[in-house]
Amino acid sequence: MSTPHSSPRRHSLFGSALAALITTVAVCAGDALARVFPYGPRHRGVNDLGNQFVPFHAHLWDLLHGRAEGGLLLNWQSGYGTSFLPDFGTYLTSPFAVLVGVFPREDIDLAVYVITVLKTAAAAAAMVWLLRTQRSGPWWAAGLLGASYALCGWSVIEAAYNPMWLDGLIAFPLLCLTGEWALRGRRPGAAALVVALCWTANFYTAYMATLGAALVLVVRLAQERDVVAGGRPLLGRVRVLGRAATATVLGVALAAPVLAPLFLSSKQAYPGWSREFAPVATGDLLARLLPATYSFSSPALFVGTGTLLLVAALPFHRAVPARARLWWTGLVLAVLLSLQWAPTHLAWHAFATPNGSPYRQTFVLAGIVVIAAWAGLAAGLPGVRALAGGAGVLCLAALGAAGSSTATGWGYALFGGGLAVAGCAWWALRGRRLVLPAAGLLVAVLVGQAAATIAYGHLGKLGGLDDYPSWGPAHAARAEALAGAGGWPAYRTDAGRPALTGNDPLLLGGEGGAYYSSHTPDVFTRTMVALGAGWTSRGRNVQSLDNPVTDAVFAVGARLRPDGTIGRATAAPLVTVRPPGPPLAYGPSPFANQELLLGARVYEAPLAPGLCRAGTEAFLWAPEYNGAARLADGPAFRLNARPPRNRAALQPMGVAHGPASRLVFDGPVPARWELACLDRARLDTAVAALRASAPTAPRVDASGVRATLRPGTSGTVVLSAPAIAGWTCDGRPAGAHLGLVAFPVSPGTRSVACTFRPPGLVPGTAVAVIAALVLLVRLVPLGRFRRGNGGAPRSRPRPSVPSGTRSPRARASDLRV
Repeated sequence: MSTPHSSPRRHSLFGSALAALITTVAVCAGDALARVFPYGPRHRGVNDLGNQFVPFHAHLWDLLHGRAEGGLLLNWQSGYGTSFLPDFGTYLTSPFAVLVGVFPREDIDLAVYVITVLKTAAAAAAMVWLLRTQRSGPWWAAGLLGASYALCGWSVIEAAYNPMWLDGLIAFPLLCLTGEWALRGRRPGAAALVVALCWTANFYTAYMATLGAALVLVVRLAQERDVVAGGRPLLGRVRVLGRAATATVLGVALAAPVLAPLFLSSKQAYPGWSREFAPVATGDLLARLLPATYSFSSPALFVGTGTLLLVAALPFHRAVPARARLWWTGLVLAVLLSLQWAPTHLAWHAFATPNGSPYRQTFVLAGIVVIAAWAGLAAGLPGVRALAGGAGVLCLAALGAAGSSTATGWGYALFGGGLAVAGCAWWALRGRRLVLPAAGLLVAVLVGQAAATIAYGHLGKLGGLDDYPSWGPAHAARAEALAGAGGWPAYRTDAGRPALTGNDPLLLGGEGGAYYSSHTPDVFTRTMVALGAGWTSRGRNVQSLDNPVTDAVFAVGARLRPDGTIGRATAAPLVTVRPPGPPLAYGPSPFANQELLLGARVYEAPLAPGLCRAGTEAFLWAPEYNGAARLADGPAFRLNARPPRNRAALQPMGVAHGPASRLVFDGPVPARWELACLDRARLDTAVAALRASAPTAPRVDASGVRATLRPGTSGTVVLSAPAIAGWTCDGRPAGAHLGLVAFPVSPGTRSVACTFRPPGLVPGTAVAVIAALVLLVRLVPLGRFRRGNGGAPRSRPRPSVPSGTRSPRARASDLRV
């Protein structure tokens, strides 16, 4: 027997399912049209998707299957050992991320793609649930609008290759839903948990979604007449805002064990790139309303012409009360303008201009547009005058975009055709007999425009951004070679250069030095640069350093060579001891810095400029050189520098054979360069000395390192890992020796134990425990009140519905099928 609420709930489920289906079909159709993975030969792993996010999901796969070196707190595979919890919180805390574990590891690219599609579909379903919670209306129309939100230009062009941003796409309707609960005085515990889930999944976009949800709640309150407290509407509204704010604060506090380490890690990361915000030209802004447009530096405003027509018609829609028309139209315009004003731009982005795409808050505008469209539709179908007025507004916007290079002929054709079809379909819906064909036309317009936008976006990204191949034979061969050479923790195995991605150790295996993240530690980047390493992404993507001296220092005993073979060498162990002495500091020469860190002289100066003694190995350092260099009798090597984005790595040039091996630059001689000549015999002697004095029986786990010292050991114990914040040795904060974790010991010390705990984890956990207790205390009196009434359930307050949401003609309820 059905309850009075079962039919609306069932219709909401139908609408959510329809939205998810439309979204999935459109996304897959657009990808197939562009012939990108998994539907064709073109690479899908564009920019950070292939370079960063796929490798991190591969590492999550390894963690889930017990194959990773390290754990949730400490990652031994990247950057010679770095904190993992901040990366986990930034890229992998979405509930969808764990789905990678059900795929074979070689299908990691497919797993990330499936997760991306599922997230987009989930955002569509969540929006439907929000719309039907706010106002009653036809479930299929809610499904159409939900799909329009999930298929907005921001989602299918920008977030599609930043999959963690899609958690923000899901978060916005969920956070608006917590506002509806606050409006009705319902589900305070569930609201806090939803906030916690959203902020844990991706704090960055959740922050933007929270701001947007707050704006929506303010507009909802401005229209409500039934939110009263003892006849005082203002007090009632304040109480609603208080309930919403309390749920938000408690939810963010519950997420603190992830958020606190993440925020602290961001402050300790290498600064990367920053720039001043400059608003995009008005013509370019309007052009992004059209389908089939692409630009990396303007907001992707497309949300489907059928939805845009409803919003543009809202000011002319007389069935909607004037107060509602004013508030919703004003909110849409205010948020649109906020994208273009520097102070509000900074507010949307947590007061820091983002690296790369500057309009990451655009999905909030798309959500508000859809909510405003539903507010008008729920009051009744727009009439001919309203539709004509809305079409006129959109035509003017399209005309304003005519001078933009972003606008395309296909975009105008799809926009004009879609506007005509959508206008006829919305008008035809006023007759019940035409509901199904008209709804079908609206779905076709949305799917067609979205698929075209997706395909065009792929072409734009592939034409202007780096792309990385999906897992294939080259990946498998490298991974197999690394696995066969592994000897951790006795020695590290490095994935080598040239790299397939910036995070090859996570993707392929080993325990190398390459690392690319928003949390790349400042101390790690500066240490590796001092030793001669190269970078991309302005210092956030540190490359592996192919050099025997640094390999010896960082315990790299095996290295993958470009020809697929494994090069082996005897390296110092993971933990070594350096003699007592004054603090040391790096200088300008990477070769002198390497010797300082090694503790021995192993390089010779050239006999003449550009000429090494026969039998020594030549190494070139030219960090700003973009071109080829070679020994005159040897092969050419490419150095890739595009300051400040790319820095060229120290390059091995081969064994010198005398005067015939003079250094030759194929281009203009760089302003800054240095050639050094390595004597392998000296290096072997230095490594043997470090091994002779090193602690015995080192034990490495997911939280740190333990080692037994040799009798009489004194000086400084050095762990070949960057001295990031969070290391403690024997219960005291660890120090640093030339950028590596260090700890002084006296002759009586017999063992040393160094453990790592991300800064902020303990206070973040304490905050979460307090929040959980506060939430529990808030909920317990509610349960006692119910028991005091004999266990009878309280009557639910009637949902607050803005006045004037019923039209005497063509009501939305007449369209239910």
